[in-house]
Order: sequence, then C-alpha cells, then structure tokens
Amino acid sequence: MISIGRHAKHHCRGPTLPPHRLPRLPEQKSAAPSPARLEGFNSAPAETVERALLLCCRSLRWAHRLAEHRPYPNLDALLAAADEAAYDLTPADLAEALAGESLTLLPDGAYSAAHTALSAAHAAYESRFGHVFVICLDDLAPNEALDQVLAGIRSRLANDPEEERVLAAEELRRLARGRLARLAHTFATDEGRSEGDSVGGTVEIRGFQASL
Repeated sequence: MISIGRHAKHHCRGPTLPPHRLPRLPEQKSAAPSPARLEGFNSAPAETVERALLLCCRSLRWAHRLAEHRPYPNLDALLAAADEAAYDLTPADLAEALAGESLTLLPDGAYSAAHTALSAAHAAYESRFGHVFVICLDDLAPNEALDQVLAGIRSRLANDPEEERVLAAEELRRLARGRLARLAHTFATDEGRSEGDSVGGTVEIRGFQASL
C-alpha cells in the first residue's frame, strides 16, 4: 500500500543511501501507446488509477486531478495535463510530493564508487532544504548519472530556499512526466493479473508493477 503524509514534516525517511529506492518502473525502451491504447488507463477504476499515479508523483491533488479528468485522447494530452497539474501544485502540495520522494536511483556500482561523497552531499542538501535532492536523469547516459547528481547537489546548495523550491518543482514535474509515460505504456501493453493487487512488497495495477 502507498502511504503519503499530508505534511512533509511528518514524513520519515530511512538511511540516506541504499536501500532507498523509488518504485522501479518499466524501462523506457518501448514505443509510446497509440491513442486507441490509452483505453485501459481511461477505463480503469479511479482508485486503481490514482494509486498508480501516486507512484509517478506523490501529490494526492496531482493524482486525483489526472484521474478525474479522464478520458485522454492520446499520450500527448495526458502528459500535457500532467504538466499543467504539476505547475498548479501549491507549496503544500509540493512539500507532500517531495516528502514522498526517495534518492535518485543510480546505476549499479555508483554508490560503492562514491559512497562518501554521495552521503555527504545528500546530507548537506537535506539539512539545508528539508527534503531529498530530486533530479530527472531520463535523458542522461548511465555513466554520466553520478557526476550529474553530485554536480547538481553542489550547485543547488548555493540556492536560497525559494530558488530551490522552483528548481525542485521543475525536476519533480520532469520525473513525473517520464514515469507517467512508462505507466501509460504498461497499461496499454499488459492487462496484468488483476487490478490493484498487492503481492509480496509490490503493487500490481493492470500489469504496472512497482517495488515499494
């Protein structure tokens, strides 16, 4: 089950480094769903869709808005609606969404290669801004991810809280957009065992499976 606090100050996180993991979404390798194949996403029960959407962005308002505004004619319309909903997040909504985020998932080996540097950088960031560092790495080669995260943290530590809030909101929007595209593809390609099943630490929603 997904549990998201209403206020960031009530959110408790574990250790700064692994096993912190965002829900693992399907790899973004397959083609996007055609307009007709959003039918599964459009027709699924609202509660089922909201649960899946919360794995893309941990704002209840964001997830409810996207589910409520179905049906979407195509993926572009869905992603545009997601962007609009992200831009409309209030400071409280953003705090809720950031409180539900985990550390950026890096390629295998990155943590052992730079454990001390990553730990210190994340700790400094969380101490200054009160939430984990969020960054979208969707367009980056795997071997560039670690350097990008370290450079991003060090650069953004110089921001004042309002500047960082704006940057974090933009990174969160980009993260949600990428996750949503993969989620929509999964709805389109795999009906799954059942809707909304929870099995052994995973959630399965019409074929969408995410480790929690």
